[in-house]
Amino acid sequence: MKPRKWPVVGVLLAVLWLFVRGVALDPAYVLGEFLIGLAFGLPVAFAFRRFYTERADLTRNLRALPYAGIYVGLFLKELLTANVDVAYRVLAPSMPIEPDVVVVPLRVESDAAVTTIANSITLTPGTLTMDHDEETNTLYVHGITGRNREAVVEPIRAWEDYALVIFDEERKPGDPVPEVPVATREGRADGGAPGPADGGDRTTDAAEGGDDDGE
Repeated sequence: MKPRKWPVVGVLLAVLWLFVRGVALDPAYVLGEFLIGLAFGLPVAFAFRRFYTERADLTRNLRALPYAGIYVGLFLKELLTANVDVAYRVLAPSMPIEPDVVVVPLRVESDAAVTTIANSITLTPGTLTMDHDEETNTLYVHGITGRNREAVVEPIRAWEDYALVIFDEERKPGDPVPEVPVATREGRADGGAPGPADGGDRTTDAAEGGDDDGE
């Protein structure tokens, strides 16, 4: 039988409290701070229990833990690489800066997975998540090297492969990427995504061949 999830979240908040406090390695002090964390974490987790699933699958979570570690490692690697790249482009005027918008169809579908991917993109220097089209499950990503679509999409696909496992998505790593609908490529009429007037032609080019990235 799966345990209720809110006590697990409460314990995790108590552990997070220890890191925030930066406690000394004294067992009695650590235990005291942990109990304080529980005193605050459990009521908070109980109050917000409707925002996540009622039951926790600890076995599945433990299986997903190594993939979460790899995801963080890949993100930190990309973060370091992107910082160096952007700094070099700023200091070397000869380096090209060609901003553009790239359409990135996603295989992940849950809100948590999409938000994780979108935030990872925004936190990485040189790229920014502009919009998410829920209807087509597509991200619009602005990149300083947007004309080099592969440079933008490659790390996103690597993160997504692990996010599919971490968030127990229906699709699996290696599954083909969904095609971007023609209407999305040309820009939505309501202006929610880049259209012909603001760079939609470049977005159209970037969207083509989206189903080839699932390899």
